[in-house]
Amino acid sequence: MKKIVRSLMPGMLMLFVAFSTASCNKTQAAPQAAPAAAPGQPVDLTYAAEKALPTVVYIKSVINSKTQTVEYSDPFEDFFSDPFGGFFGRGQGNNNGKHQRQVQTPKRAAAGSGVIISSDGYIVTNNHVVDGADELTVTLNENSKEYSARIIGADKTTDLALIKIDAKNLPAIVIANSDDVKIGEWVLAVGNPLGLNNTVTAGIVSAKARSMGQGVSSMIQTDAAINQGNSGGALVNTRGELIGINAMIYSQTGSNIGYGFAIPTTIVNKAVDDFKKYGSYQRAMIGIQGMDVKNYVDAMKDQDKDVEDFGTMEGIYIDKVVDNGAAADAGLQKGDVITHVDGQKVKQFGELQAIIAQKRPGDKVTIKYLRNKKEKSATLTLKNEQGTTKVVKNADVDVLGIDVRPITDSQKSQLEISYGLEVLKVNGGKMKDAGVPKGFIIQTINDTPMRSFDDLQQAVKDAGDQMLVIKGIFPTGKRGGFVVYLQNE
Repeated sequence: MKKIVRSLMPGMLMLFVAFSTASCNKTQAAPQAAPAAAPGQPVDLTYAAEKALPTVVYIKSVINSKTQTVEYSDPFEDFFSDPFGGFFGRGQGNNNGKHQRQVQTPKRAAAGSGVIISSDGYIVTNNHVVDGADELTVTLNENSKEYSARIIGADKTTDLALIKIDAKNLPAIVIANSDDVKIGEWVLAVGNPLGLNNTVTAGIVSAKARSMGQGVSSMIQTDAAINQGNSGGALVNTRGELIGINAMIYSQTGSNIGYGFAIPTTIVNKAVDDFKKYGSYQRAMIGIQGMDVKNYVDAMKDQDKDVEDFGTMEGIYIDKVVDNGAAADAGLQKGDVITHVDGQKVKQFGELQAIIAQKRPGDKVTIKYLRNKKEKSATLTLKNEQGTTKVVKNADVDVLGIDVRPITDSQKSQLEISYGLEVLKVNGGKMKDAGVPKGFIIQTINDTPMRSFDDLQQAVKDAGDQMLVIKGIFPTGKRGGFVVYLQNE
């Protein structure tokens, strides 16, 4: 279970999540109406528990023992360097005391929860439940049966994964629209916390559209008890319908002394649809950095700086417009305040993220914004992380573990180059193993120019399981290169 132990308020966020409205398990018959509580009487949650429990599974993840090469230092290298060319088992001190050796990592196991979303074996869970797993085992409610599972798709940023077991006639949960959830309504968290399988806890929806840093956005906040092992489990309404996937807690201790957060079904549905269609998550970017107007004004006051009169205290203050992004193409500027997206009013950043979360690269959105207190409108064409409007299909580049985009015009001018791919993020994988840093600009791979994401895809495919010889430029302007080995251990 992920833990958030610092302030919930990020200073500044990059808006990058996007999903489109998708259907998932929508064809099921509506459940029998849940019993209504009389005014002033406690809510009966037994119906919701009865409906939800059979659809929540126990997931065991195993990472097998592996041999890895690690680097270590020998502090006595310079004192005992061997003048006889290594005859006595030591080098001559010309490696600065650096050595490599093979180590065996231990076999590791972890557990979490998942939710059956279709009777033919599709199960939604968290990415962090299945990330890096060599073996996945799914156990149905009340230990009725055990299956091996395979990963259909997973995404680190949204923390969602779709897995599949070979089974039929499974009890699948009914999925509700999380946009209809109201603050204060009763909910149940269903999962397998702390090794206690088939556990149900109750609480209320404490808040909506919570922005949790630069990862998962627009979360449902609840005070229902959520602990380690609840990850990937169901958050359901009083009708037993899924409204979110439990993902993290906010606690100073790591246990349930705080709040839990669930990924809403509007995001879940989109992710599932993407995983099935493309094998990877389709993330669109509006191309701004910013924050709530109120937070910006408060920050300026705390610094004793003059605060501009924006004409409103609601909306999203644009602090930076990303070069060649959707917002830049539409003419938005630093200091503008976004107030509406596709006709929907946005008061805070989480609401903006939730709306963009219904879109894919290439989709258009109409926004209203204030500039010098005058209302303007613009139509934006959302882009992917590579700076194009195409959907990105799962490809061999996933093994590299990086996000890239073509360099901007300003980078071309500054570095005096005409093409290249900037490394925006190093998530892990082969590029991290090779030491490729964030900000490095890839110019050639195996002597082939890298002008677009398609060039990178093709280079990886052409290399097969061999290696990539990468040449490029560091942000300082220094030229360098890396060798990336693609073969599996």
